Amino acid sequence: MESTLHRPAHQGTSRAPPATVRMAFDNSYARDLEGLYVPWKPAGSSAPRLLQFNRALADELGLDSNEMISASGLAVLAGNAVPALAQPLAQAYAGHQFGGFSPQLGDGRALLLGELIDRQGRRRDVALKGSGRTPFSRRGDGLSALGPVLREYLMGEAMHALGIPTTRALAAVATGGTVQREQTQPGGILTRVAASHLRVGTFEFFAARNDEALLRRLADYAIARHDAALIDAPDRYLGLLQAVIERQASLIARWMGVGFIHGVMNTDNMAISGETLDYGPCAFMEHFDPAAVFSSIDTEGRYAYGQQPVIAQWNLARLAEALLPLIDTDAATAARRAGEVVQGFAKRFDVHWTAVLGAKLGLAGSAADDRALADDYLTLLQQHRIDFTLGFARLTDAAAGNDAPLRALFGAADAALEPWLIRWRARAEADTNSAQRLAAMRQANPIYIPRNHKVEEALAAAVEHDDLAPFERLLRVLEHPFDERAADSAFAEPAPLEQTACYRTFCGT
Repeated sequence: MESTLHRPAHQGTSRAPPATVRMAFDNSYARDLEGLYVPWKPAGSSAPRLLQFNRALADELGLDSNEMISASGLAVLAGNAVPALAQPLAQAYAGHQFGGFSPQLGDGRALLLGELIDRQGRRRDVALKGSGRTPFSRRGDGLSALGPVLREYLMGEAMHALGIPTTRALAAVATGGTVQREQTQPGGILTRVAASHLRVGTFEFFAARNDEALLRRLADYAIARHDAALIDAPDRYLGLLQAVIERQASLIARWMGVGFIHGVMNTDNMAISGETLDYGPCAFMEHFDPAAVFSSIDTEGRYAYGQQPVIAQWNLARLAEALLPLIDTDAATAARRAGEVVQGFAKRFDVHWTAVLGAKLGLAGSAADDRALADDYLTLLQQHRIDFTLGFARLTDAAAGNDAPLRALFGAADAALEPWLIRWRARAEADTNSAQRLAAMRQANPIYIPRNHKVEEALAAAVEHDDLAPFERLLRVLEHPFDERAADSAFAEPAPLEQTACYRTFCGT
């Protein structure tokens, strides 16, 4: 395995002049973590075409959008040229996939170009996804179909607009080539921006090889990048574990607050930064169902909506195992201390989930019965197959004095709703600042999410008919998820139940 990480850099292909775009890369991963990656270059695109470019994100990164959408910029985004200060590399990592350990996964179709310091002083990774084979590709072609590229662009920007930590898309490019999956499909490359691409699986890779020196370097790097306050702490590795647990507890609660189902919560898809990573077989739940699963590969429901906190804790236990040699020289002591921290995840998740539910119900402060009130509303949504997003959006209308949309949503089940409404109103009246409470409730309950049927319609139009108009319209709607607009009413409606019942998502690989 060590020889894999020291292969000479692949020269790739270059179908365009050297990149002249100004990208002020400062590449700490390449500089500080030699031995944790393989230098590599993208394979390039035969006839690239820029389909989407995120000007707002480019501005955050201090990039010149006009320069980035020029011929030189497209050459970078398509993998045909490498900016002068970039140091493209394929990162090494392992991972537990559906509970089974794969000791070597790595960037099989992605390359980290480098890191930019954004306008707020934050270090951000810029990576290409779908840019060709790497030493970690195994039997894969290293390419991405255009559909998954556009899906990740759309989903990441939707999550960002919802206020949920996420990787984001800077650009989507059609390569001009094709990829062979179940059918021949057009190829694409996504330019992904992340706080980092460090994963639970990154730590597993070096722990599995008993390489404590590299593991310590990786952990120290992660602390310096994401938890600088711990640098001089005597228990900094245990502190790192605690910090990751806190970020993940918050993230999973926020996912569930908008009905998001990741679909493939393998340890290589859990980011140390607490950002949502990988939008392969993800989906948004419509009628409330804790057992909801959409991923075609999740046949046992391991990653169902309601299982996500359990799986997050399981994944974090794998991180704890990887960190044991750093936490204490005595194995039994290390296991005990790490185990206590991991066991604390359930409590931290419950704190975050209770806060999310309280915000969605428009409850300020906390009262003894708030969680029961929230859980009882979820039970009503489940029993009467009420759309999760609309169930809370129409509750917001009721908080503003208009019960009619909520009652219409429940229909014949209106009588079952009434006792709960009486309890909810009594609790809400205890809060003195009703205007502030309503404003906060509106920001907790979106009216627009990436409805699965709308996503599929947009992707089909783009991929099959080269028509980006539906994609761009949906993207514009999702950029403002909390403000209801009559002209966008079709984007708030769930799909027919028969369509939802058979809806499946697929991995982009």
